[in-house]
This record gives sequence, C-alpha cells and structure tokens, in this order.
Amino acid sequence: MNHLFVDNLTVIDFAYLDPARGLVGESWITDVVLGGELDDQGMVFDFSNVKRTIKRIIDERVDHRLVIPRGYDGFSWHQDTPDTFTWNLSDGSHIIHRSPDEAVVWLSSDRVTPSAVAALLERELLAVLPGNVSSVQINLREEVIDGAHYHYVHGLKKHLGNCQRIAHGHRSPIRIDRNGKRDEELEHSWAELWQDIYVGSEEDVVRRHVEENGVAYITFEYEANQGEFSLTLPEKRVYMMDTDTTVEFIATHIADELKAQHPSDTILVKAYEGVGKGAIASR
Repeated sequence: MNHLFVDNLTVIDFAYLDPARGLVGESWITDVVLGGELDDQGMVFDFSNVKRTIKRIIDERVDHRLVIPRGYDGFSWHQDTPDTFTWNLSDGSHIIHRSPDEAVVWLSSDRVTPSAVAALLERELLAVLPGNVSSVQINLREEVIDGAHYHYVHGLKKHLGNCQRIAHGHRSPIRIDRNGKRDEELEHSWAELWQDIYVGSEEDVVRRHVEENGVAYITFEYEANQGEFSLTLPEKRVYMMDTDTTVEFIATHIADELKAQHPSDTILVKAYEGVGKGAIASR
C-alpha cells in the first residue's frame, strides 16, 4: 500500500460540551494520511484535490459547530421542542441550547476526544474519496503554545458565514506588551479569567439573573441567516461585553480594560482567534 500525507491541512475551530468544563472552545490542527493503490497518474490522490475535497469536508463537518457527545448520561432532549436540549453539568447546574441542526455535530461517544472526532471524519472522507483510496487517517492536535492561552466560546449573529452559530469557539494564545515589553503576568491573569468562558454580547441577552436551585442563569437569543439560536448558561460561566464579540472587539476590550488598570502605561494586546490569526489593539 502507498501512503500520501498532508500536515497542517486545516484548523478546525469549534466548541464542545464537557460534564465539568461546560462549553469549551477548541482549535485543532488537522493532519491527514491517505493509503491506497496508485491511480493512472501514479498517485494515491492528487494534491490539487486535497483542499478542494478533504479540507472542504472537514471544515464543513466540524468547523464552527458545537460537538455534542450524545452518549453522556446528563444529556436530554426537550420533547416539545426537538431542536432544544439540556446538558446537565457535574456541579448541578445546566446548559440549554437551541439551534438549527446544521450548527451541531453528534458523536456516539460519552466524551469529546480527538480520536472520536477523527473517527467520524475518517468514515465520512472514506465514503467520498476515489475507490483506490482504502484508508484515511486523521490526526487532530492542539497548537503548542509558549505562554498563556484560554478557551472561549461565542456567537456572532451579524456574521454572514458560520460564525453566526451561537456556540462555536477557539483555543487562543494572548500576547500583552506593557511599555514595550512582554508582560507574562498580565497574560496569565487574563487567561485565568477567560478559562472555559462564554463571551456574550449585551444586545443578545433576553433574560438574566434567573435563579434555579441557587444558580443564576443568563439567556442569549437571536435570529440570524441560518435560523433561530438560543443559549442558557450559568452566569458565572459568562463574560459580558457591550459590543459584538469579534476578535477585533475582544482585542480592543482587553486593551481598554488593561489601560484603565494601568493608565500611565502603554498597552498592546495581540488577541488570537484560534491558530495563527487574530487582532491587535494598542492603548
């Protein structure tokens, strides 16, 4: 058997549900290995078709979606609203999510792991690749980050593409310079504040401070091109912004907050949105 590999084919930015961490933003780098017999061109698969076929399927299937392990015991459907489900957390609180089906990915496992997501993608790719391709191996891995990072989830109702989905996320480094020098203490402080956080926009809030069994909840709702979205979360798992939550606004917000704390200093924030991209703001 012959093998063809493509490293760093794409990055999938998505969110998933975890029993303890709740909504988790994630970014995984994707490597692909194809095995099979050589075709009439002497190839396992034409490199020119890799992005056209393989990358497209991977991006469409997982990128900017919410991945849900349907085997988790704390997962339940709402009988009267089949597009709505509740995810019970290990601390006794819960998350309620409603969206069009195209915004979610269902796993048959009880937890979201790179191997479970890779297995789903491998099955779907093998079904559409030429007959001479007999095996597909997907490796999903996190970026090696030298410094502070956080996992955040958000939704951008004004986005014309898939970012409008109310629960998609990223695993993102952050770089903060104070008076022209990197300040790792500020970086780690912000990363701790935003560890596994949902970043919400004030204009999308429809209910807040709603208590149930001693837990205060907040609900976001909006209608976008892809349909109606709703998300209810414990307030302690949410960070609110007065603006939209694009990475440009995020970088500006962090810079403004740090400038208010250190008014005599110059601040530069390099906020990432996943791997290798983001926004810069200075104050």
